[in-house]
Amino acid sequence: MESSLSGSVENEKVWKELQTEWTLREGVIYLNHGSFGPPPRRVQKARDDWSHQLDSQPMDFFWRKFEPALLEARSQLAKFVGTTAPNLVCVDNATYGMNVVAQSSQLSAEDEVLLTDHEYGAVRRVWERSCRRAGAPPPKVATLPFPVDSQEQVIESIFSQVTDRTRLLIVSHITSPTAMTLPVATICQRARKIGLATCIDGPHAVAQLPLDIDSLDCDFYTASCHKWLSAPFGSGFLYVHPRQHAAIEPVVLSWGRLGDMPRKSWVDDFNWIGSRDPSPFLAIPAAIQFLQEVGCEAFRARTHYLATYARERLVELSGQQPTLPAGPEWYGSMTHVPLKTKDPLALQTALWEQHGIEVPIFGFEGRNFIRVSCHLYNDREQIDRLVVALGKLLS
Repeated sequence: MESSLSGSVENEKVWKELQTEWTLREGVIYLNHGSFGPPPRRVQKARDDWSHQLDSQPMDFFWRKFEPALLEARSQLAKFVGTTAPNLVCVDNATYGMNVVAQSSQLSAEDEVLLTDHEYGAVRRVWERSCRRAGAPPPKVATLPFPVDSQEQVIESIFSQVTDRTRLLIVSHITSPTAMTLPVATICQRARKIGLATCIDGPHAVAQLPLDIDSLDCDFYTASCHKWLSAPFGSGFLYVHPRQHAAIEPVVLSWGRLGDMPRKSWVDDFNWIGSRDPSPFLAIPAAIQFLQEVGCEAFRARTHYLATYARERLVELSGQQPTLPAGPEWYGSMTHVPLKTKDPLALQTALWEQHGIEVPIFGFEGRNFIRVSCHLYNDREQIDRLVVALGKLLS
């Protein structure tokens, strides 16, 4: 499929067939894949097939099939994100993985944790609780330049807040509120030189960017696969560098491995955390295969093209300038544009109720923004309809 799609990012007819791979409700224009990304049909089928195997003979599934299937899923996912299975476990989502890191961090009252003001709100809450329980000060927050002109600005704004007490730096690979790609490779490299541990919050980066986690040399990387990879909801991963394996403990402790099988590594305690349906994890390979058949670079080029098209149309409508420079080094499949509106939630609700358009509009740093996410089921016509609807509602 890739040969027919490469180099045809603007040809709507070429991409039309792929839209039928999703089962979105008729009449819905869904421009919010960045929040909750639905899986395509074949991924749904893979998940349902695994669930059926579980329901039809639970003992056979859990006792004989589960661990080999989970290892295969982990191995394929690890290869896709640039590491190996011994460094990666499947968890429900990025937030779950971040909680594992926080619970395992063993902060002291003298330690500092550093975040940025573009970090996801749930992540900030995780570390506020972790610091509070340790008797440590609340997480420090580095203020990123906004608007931003250069990656050097971003890097310096972060490291200007590092002190001798800074124990851990948490940064998003792609920020949720502003859809900005951060230079995490450089950030991790600089942190490593001063002995500062790093945790990358990466749910938006999986598939949206080519990943080689091992080369980052970060200590932890946590992500959700239900976003741009379009794996099922409830599928994510936590990467842990070998130097941190001994420190990691599961949030939920159960048998780890079933029966009397010995636990040989940190990974084993994450296999079995109680009876549940693991089909979202086991369907991850189907999501990887689907994206690879489309072509990862073709996917990125097409969705970046749509995001850029949306950005340009929204700038024409609003007269407001984006906070990021143009180009794939700054944003991928999502775009983020200021909007003049007094009530962002009311505007978002009106778009849905009156026009069937699902897209987030929210406040950040005293201004209101629209964040448009583009996937393979989107097209230019949908973006045009968004712009027309906004024009009517804002007039």
